[in-house]
Amino acid sequence: MQRGRAVQLDPKQALSLWHSVTLAGMTEGQPDLTTRQMAVLLHVYLADPPHTVRGLAAILGISKPAVTRALDRLGDLGFIRRKKDDADKRSILVQRTVAGSVFLREFGDLASRQAETV
Repeated sequence: MQRGRAVQLDPKQALSLWHSVTLAGMTEGQPDLTTRQMAVLLHVYLADPPHTVRGLAAILGISKPAVTRALDRLGDLGFIRRKKDDADKRSILVQRTVAGSVFLREFGDLASRQAETV
């Protein structure tokens, strides 16, 4: 697969790619993240900050408690950190970490390698 060019996958190819990325991640000892946890993590890293629990819930279409549970796991892994918003004491900011950046870079590299086999 060439970088920078959109590639059209049929549904079976797309599922095969997802399957191979998941298996390769398990083989390489990556943490076991749920789809929700990965969606939250990817949004925090791909969308411009700031990020709040309330904002993530609205954008991702899930409840604030669901976001909080995902952030608990991601925080335990060191992939994100939470900080009180000095401008709005009721709000919690969700911030990126070096560990999260490294994980996603490695995940992206792994997905890229697997896509070459589809």
